Amino acid sequence: MSRLIVVSNRVSVTKGRGAAGAQGGLAVAMNGALRARGGIWFGWSGNEVDRFTGQLTMQRADGFTTATIDLEPHDVDEYYNGYANRTLWPLFHYRIDLAEYENEFGMGYERVNERFANSLVPLVEDDDVVWVQDYHFLPLAERLRAQGLKNRIGLFLHIPWPPARLFVSLPFHERLVAAMLHYDVIGFQSVEWLESFLHYCRKELHADVDEDVGIVRHEGRTTVARAFPIGIDHKEFMELGESDAARRAHDRLVGSARNRTVVIGVDRLDYSKGLPERIDAMERLFNQHDDMVNKLLYIQIAPPSREDVRSYQEIRATLEQKTGQFNGAHSDVDLVPIRYVNRGFGRAELFGFYRAAKIGLVTPIRDGMNLVAKEYVAAQDPADPGVLILSRFAGAAEQLTDALLVNPLNHDEVTRAIWTAMNMPLAERKERWEALNAVVRDSDVIGWAADFIEQLSGNSTEALEPAMH
Repeated sequence: MSRLIVVSNRVSVTKGRGAAGAQGGLAVAMNGALRARGGIWFGWSGNEVDRFTGQLTMQRADGFTTATIDLEPHDVDEYYNGYANRTLWPLFHYRIDLAEYENEFGMGYERVNERFANSLVPLVEDDDVVWVQDYHFLPLAERLRAQGLKNRIGLFLHIPWPPARLFVSLPFHERLVAAMLHYDVIGFQSVEWLESFLHYCRKELHADVDEDVGIVRHEGRTTVARAFPIGIDHKEFMELGESDAARRAHDRLVGSARNRTVVIGVDRLDYSKGLPERIDAMERLFNQHDDMVNKLLYIQIAPPSREDVRSYQEIRATLEQKTGQFNGAHSDVDLVPIRYVNRGFGRAELFGFYRAAKIGLVTPIRDGMNLVAKEYVAAQDPADPGVLILSRFAGAAEQLTDALLVNPLNHDEVTRAIWTAMNMPLAERKERWEALNAVVRDSDVIGWAADFIEQLSGNSTEALEPAMH
């Protein structure tokens, strides 16, 4: 069996079940795949140095090796804070109003991809397969090919792919996608994102595209593009639900709710998650129904992220202001309707919180997949399951069709869904949950990784398989 080389912006080795990790499901999947095949997980250390040397820090654990490099401060500013998170991230989440097109960002992004390639090539053996993760490394395969690497190289994009009409606002967009087509396999979270990519390749690059099987031929190269929806590690997550930490978290929330219906949202603090819009929907609900403060408790867990980026500072300030105003208007002397928690929790604790919540509110404006929706489903009590309210603009909506699907920008629609969930009969809740749970259980992250690696390891890119894997 050939070794696996995983490339991601950050390397995240699991430190025990239930440990809180920045990459969550990705870390679980990559650790499992690397343990099974052996290989290397390569990425940025998260550290900065005055001068880039390309020096590798190598560690061996659990049957595979981690290899990390340090970057210069201006690399981090231009490649990570700049092009990745102030250009690509907002654009790919349909927020071209927030996208910043600075030449320095683009040059930094290309420079760091070149540096990654230079440091990675000496580590790769002839029969290794290379699996690159996410939007930080769209041109990396081209850089590796330029250095003579002939290995199978795949890319999985964890975020959405925008429609062509939005994507063409990106300077040098043709060059970026042409570089991506040096990958042998490109994976997307959903059929919608896949179709947007194939449409761009046909319309803007004038590539030869077979949309039925996801084959793109361009300038003598052939790339397979498929949808591989990621899942959670269902078995591991259910084991966490049996832990003392999960039970304590459940009991703590149930006790403090004081017989109110608990609505929970768990999201990284990001403008793509639709958090201010949720509070606006809650405002309508409380205005429409008397005495709601005695009936409902909304808990929003939102750990901060990318705090050096101005747009993230602004979304945090907006959310704190809205939460404070809402509580000021709707609280009683002994009851607060919204609990806003600006920190993260371990996955065992989250399991307990999910089970205690009768409504899971997952309403991003745009999301590649959204594993919180799947974790919420998995954590429910089969005898008395809660209701998932899910944005139709999350990748998960393609699979979780038995959730209450909503347009998060339509506050009335979200308000009605919350009211429906609060009053949904047990029989309907069970029926919906059983269908949702079957999807979450049967399409877990271990199978996702195995499916992608199988496609990437194949000898032929011409196999006539459906583009939805």
